[in-house]
Amino acid sequence: MRKKIKIDNGFNPCPVDSGDELYPNGIFEFNITKILEHIQRIPDFITAENVPVSDFYKDFSSINEDHVASTDISIPVILAEISPGRYNLIDGNHRMEKARRKGIRTLVAYKLNPEQHIQFLTSKKAYVAFIEYWNNKLKK
Repeated sequence: MRKKIKIDNGFNPCPVDSGDELYPNGIFEFNITKILEHIQRIPDFITAENVPVSDFYKDFSSINEDHVASTDISIPVILAEISPGRYNLIDGNHRMEKARRKGIRTLVAYKLNPEQHIQFLTSKKAYVAFIEYWNNKLKK
């Protein structure tokens, strides 16, 4: 069973440097570049696992067809647990689409729980909103 998250008043948003890849998921904006750097720097931070391609949304709002063709589907995608048991794809939309088109059933993914991904939110407002959202979902 998942637990409530307490707001840390000392939370500092993840810094954004020029050229960082960001992923907005509603109010929650994640710094993908910093997540990937963290995974490379601390390999024990998260373990990659296979996830079914069919579990993820099929119609992305904007797919760059040239980019789909050039993606490397051997690079893990990143999933963030946004509500208890529900993971959103926050990095790898083009890889997921390429795998789907090729009939590949699973991709390797990093599945980050809230304790792992909230440190990569880029604003205090998003951090507080996420914790309120998460805790509200636990009540239901």
